[in-house]
Amino acid sequence: MDLSKLRYFYIVATHEHMTKAAEEIRIAQPALTKAIHTLEDELGVPLFEKSGRNIRLTVFGRHLKARLDGVFPVLDRIPAELTALKQEKRNTVRLNVLAASTMVTSAVISYKKEHPHTIFELTQSEEETDCDISVITDNCTVKQSLPIKEEYRMDERIDLAVPTGSPLSSLSSVALEQVRDEEFIILAGSRPFREICDSFCARAGFKPRISFESDSLIAVQNSIGAGAGIGFWPEHSWCGAPTGDTRLLTISEPPCKRTLVFRLHETARRSDAAERFFAHLVSRLCAIQNEKP
Repeated sequence: MDLSKLRYFYIVATHEHMTKAAEEIRIAQPALTKAIHTLEDELGVPLFEKSGRNIRLTVFGRHLKARLDGVFPVLDRIPAELTALKQEKRNTVRLNVLAASTMVTSAVISYKKEHPHTIFELTQSEEETDCDISVITDNCTVKQSLPIKEEYRMDERIDLAVPTGSPLSSLSSVALEQVRDEEFIILAGSRPFREICDSFCARAGFKPRISFESDSLIAVQNSIGAGAGIGFWPEHSWCGAPTGDTRLLTISEPPCKRTLVFRLHETARRSDAAERFFAHLVSRLCAIQNEKP
């Protein structure tokens, strides 16, 4: 059965009037009548019968229309649904964030205030993933073969956070070797950050004694402030200085730093919002770096 003939039938069946249906379809009435007769011949049953000067559905016509009631309204909605889906995709930003998640989240919140209809999809995958923007570190081993359209790099110092009640809090800087016997609080949910912190300790000649680890950044920060141990604290990506119960010490030896890498991928061409958000993110990162003393 030809879909166009079924649609002609459906419109005629809705009006039960050939002239009105022809006007809606915008074809000549004789052509419409011929299409209906052809459909009846194909089905082998009459779909309409004369009722005075008008027409009405036969039992076969009523059955066919009832079945098509669930088809054509759905088909008619498809163009609008596809248009809406296309617009949604253009307003969606797909992020794969393996570092600096607090900074990225802060940028998302500020961007959403100006662009409330933007949709953000966040993943944290070390496997290759299709995304518009990825955030990694220079020590990250994530498989990455997505073509890069634009890249922004930001060096970040790693400090040592100590509770204010610790004797260490009176110092302004410290060599890691001096704290080899201290207990460490570790952020467990970020493997690249854990690896780089372990490498700092290894360069200082020891393996850190872990007293507590959590994948919650807030839990790690609060535990250090509560005096449960000391920990590494990124200069920027944990969003600034700690509260009054924690003090940051510069690590004098070995040099402790990492490079944050923000990448806009070629896949972002499918999303206008991704390019706009990346520009917003880079602007915020530049402002952070310009605030450095």
